[in-house]
Amino acid sequence: MTDGVSDDLRHRILSRVVGRERELELALAAVAAGRDVVLEGPPGTSKTTMLKAITAEWGIPLLFVEGNGDLTPAKLIGHHNPARVLREDYSAENFVAGPLVEAMEKGGFLYIEEFNRAPEDTLNTLLAAMADRAIEVPRVGSIQAGATFRVIASMNPYDNVGTTRLSTSVSDRLNRIVVDYQDAASEERIVALRSGITVEPAERIVPDAVAVTRATRRHPAVRQGSSVRGAIDCALIAAQLCRLRGVTDAGDERYPQLMFDAMLVALSGRIRLDEAAETTPEAVLREIWEDRFVLEPAAHTGPT
Repeated sequence: MTDGVSDDLRHRILSRVVGRERELELALAAVAAGRDVVLEGPPGTSKTTMLKAITAEWGIPLLFVEGNGDLTPAKLIGHHNPARVLREDYSAENFVAGPLVEAMEKGGFLYIEEFNRAPEDTLNTLLAAMADRAIEVPRVGSIQAGATFRVIASMNPYDNVGTTRLSTSVSDRLNRIVVDYQDAASEERIVALRSGITVEPAERIVPDAVAVTRATRRHPAVRQGSSVRGAIDCALIAAQLCRLRGVTDAGDERYPQLMFDAMLVALSGRIRLDEAAETTPEAVLREIWEDRFVLEPAAHTGPT
C-alpha cells in the first residue's frame, strides 16, 4: 500500500462506488501513504461503501466498531477469558483479542463509526496504535501492527447530541476527509441500482423519490434531512403501492397521493427537525410533496 496505488486498482475500486471519485481518491491516497483518516459527513454518504471497496480490492479485513458510551478500552483492546483465568491464571493464551488488537494483528482497517460518541479514555487507547503502530497489553506483551493496519473513523457533523469534542492529541493524528451528499444524478443512479425497480412507472418513481428526499435537506425547519437510504426505501415502497393499487402510469391521478404515502412511511422517521421548529415531520413532508406534485407538477419530469 505504501508503494502507491496503480491506475488499474483505482479504476476497479471506483467501479464499486457511485459518485465518489474525488473522495475515494483522497481516501486511497491517505491510506496508501500509511495515514489514519476520519471521514466526516452525514449518514448514507457511502463512507462505509468506500472502505469496503478499498479493503475488498486489497484483500484485507475491515473490522467495524460502533462508537458509543459503552465502548470501553477493554472492549476495544480485548480481555482475558474469566473462566480460563480462574483455572490457569492470566496468560497470553487466554487473552481474547478485541477489534483493535485483531485489526493490528491482521493488518486490517479498524473502522469506528460515530467516533465522537466514544468516551475520551477509550479514544486515548488509540493514540499509541496510531503513533507507534504498537500497543502494550498487560500480561500479554507488545502487539505490533501489520503494515496495512489503519484506523478509520467516521463522524456526523450535523449531530451534536451525546457527542464529545475530540482531544487535540486524537485529532492531530487523523487526516480529515469531508464526505457530503452526492449530486442528484448520482443519487438517482444509486437508488436505481439498489432498488432494482422494474415496475411501471419506474422511470418516474426513482427521480421523484430522490427529489423529495433531497428536499428534506433544504427545508428550513429540518436540522438534518434524510440520506439516500430514505430515497431507496421511498422508491421501493412506492413501487409496491403501484402494484397494490394498480397504478401503471405516472399520469394516473392516484400517483401523487401514492408517492405521498410512500414519503410518510420512508422519510418521516428519518428527518430531524430544528428544536425551535413548530411543526411536525408529516407537515414538512406535506409541504415538500405539494411543492413537487401540486404547485409545480412540471418538476415531475424536470431537473431534480
